[in-house]
Amino acid sequence: MRTLISFVLVGLMATVAFAADPTGKWKSEMEGRDGQTMTTIFTLKADGAALTGTVSGRMGETQISEGKIEGDEISFAVVRERNGEQFKMLYKGKVVGDELKLVMTMEGRDFEREITAKKIE
Repeated sequence: MRTLISFVLVGLMATVAFAADPTGKWKSEMEGRDGQTMTTIFTLKADGAALTGTVSGRMGETQISEGKIEGDEISFAVVRERNGEQFKMLYKGKVVGDELKLVMTMEGRDFEREITAKKIE
């Protein structure tokens, strides 16, 4: 039994040791509907399995919520308001080297966008 527990603990420690760290500032650029480049800055901070931070772009800076880290996978939400209507954007993805590869969806809508952000700090 001790041997089994030892293997489980070593496996858990290895998972934590190899978890990618999303802490830092990440920049993505993509073409918007009007053809102009949209720049988004993700400022993230890892604290164990919790993820906090902000997302900044042409709609201003917004705090993230529901931030989670599992290995190299991250997820978080951003709630924004436009024209008196609130909408929730959900982000899921992973840290791959100096890139953050995300898929953004909008809760309650048929919308999906792939985002690649490069680490800038």
